[in-house]
Amino acid sequence: MDSLNIGQAAAHTGWSPRMLRYLERAGLVIPARSAGGYRQYGLLELNQLRSLAELRRRFAVGIDDLAFTIRLQQEPALQAAVQTWLAGAQLSALDWEQRKHERLLAA
Repeated sequence: MDSLNIGQAAAHTGWSPRMLRYLERAGLVIPARSAGGYRQYGLLELNQLRSLAELRRRFAVGIDDLAFTIRLQQEPALQAAVQTWLAGAQLSALDWEQRKHERLLAA
C-alpha cells in the first residue's frame, strides 16, 4: 500500500484532517514525513487511527486522557507526582471513613 496524504487518510478513517494534526501534536499518531515535509500515512498509522476510534467508542476515553497517559509514560517526574497524589488521596479517603466510624461508635 502506498502512503496517503492527510486528506486521503482522513477520508479512509473518518477523522478530519484538523483532528489528524491534533492527534499528531498530542503524540498519539505520528505519520512519517516526505522530503517536502508532507505527512505520509501508511498502514500502521491507519490501523492506529482505527483502533484509537474504537478505544474511544468502547471505553469513552478522551483524546486528552490518552495524551496524558503518554506523558505519564514519558515523564518519570510527572508519573511519580501523580502516584504520590493518588496515594495521599486514598489515605485521605480511608482517614475520612475511619473518622466516620469513630463518630458513629461514639454516638
